[in-house]
Amino acid sequence: MRAPDYIGGGLVNLASELEFRLRGDHLSPRLYPDLAATIPDASTYVFVLFDGLGDLQLSHPNAGPLRKDRKAALDAAFSTQTTVNLATLATATPPSVHGLVGYLLRWPDDRVVNTIWWFDLAGQPFETDYRAFLPTPNLPERLAVEGIETFVIQPTGYEGSPLSDVLFRTGTAVPYQNMEDAVPFALEAASQRDRFVFLYFPHVDAAAHAEGQESDTYASMMEFVASSWASLTAGLPDHAVAIGTADHGHVDIPPEGNIHITPPEGVILHGDSRCVWVAGDVAAARTMAADLPVRWVDRSEMTGWWGPEPISAPAADRLPQAAMLADDGIAILYPGDEMVLVGNHGGLSPQELRVPLLVAQP
Repeated sequence: MRAPDYIGGGLVNLASELEFRLRGDHLSPRLYPDLAATIPDASTYVFVLFDGLGDLQLSHPNAGPLRKDRKAALDAAFSTQTTVNLATLATATPPSVHGLVGYLLRWPDDRVVNTIWWFDLAGQPFETDYRAFLPTPNLPERLAVEGIETFVIQPTGYEGSPLSDVLFRTGTAVPYQNMEDAVPFALEAASQRDRFVFLYFPHVDAAAHAEGQESDTYASMMEFVASSWASLTAGLPDHAVAIGTADHGHVDIPPEGNIHITPPEGVILHGDSRCVWVAGDVAAARTMAADLPVRWVDRSEMTGWWGPEPISAPAADRLPQAAMLADDGIAILYPGDEMVLVGNHGGLSPQELRVPLLVAQP
């Protein structure tokens, strides 16, 4: 177990590298020189985010076109969840700065909010100014100042959702209803110079969650995203470069690895099932953890997990007092995070933390 790399080998550094290439400046450290050297200069970048496609998952038989263009592996931000890492990419800053530090996020009043759907654990909508949640200006806004237009290409169902408002308050939205339309839309957006095209594929993540990496559905979705990447890279104009990566990887949890718990009174659990965050009565939670297949981690041992210090005030207000890091093959299910899934993520294992860096040019 180690903290993610935020100084040159992580997703935040990839975002900063591309920001520097496009506008000549950046907020967070750029990629290490050897990683940066794998990315050609271009006037337009097509950034493809394969949700849930960890670097180690490229060993799948259907991932050949992705393996071919793999240049290296990077670290996702902690926790290894979609909302955390999409916020990292949208701002080109680590969670310690942008403040979206977890999937189930605790507010200072101890209300816990699901940051995909933006409702609390009682099922009530969380009322906030979504478009002002992340720091401003975000990456698309900073690019726009320099005349770089951002296009966001994602499934139709995401358009206008609270999460989309949190992440993409600017840029041109290009929703796709049919999977086969995604690449043509991206290539159309990339046909002009001075553009940043963000293309989002949720398919591998959904299949891994539902049926696991050994399933036929997963194999089918891997084949789809790999062929989509091949079609995209084959159609790139001369002024564009394609960058592919992911927000996290996956681990399959066997049925017997799902441990259901009910916390003692006064214990607040949040975070996710692979790394359960603790607030409230920490002593009672630690007693409970002694009988669970987890590693107890005090807050003092979590320095650097969310990024370098100083930690912004919004991020500091939402961090846990301790955490229970689930053992290999274990998911801890508790009120608010009780859905049994085959594929899981959120922890710091290499399978969850390491994501690929794919690069292709015409």
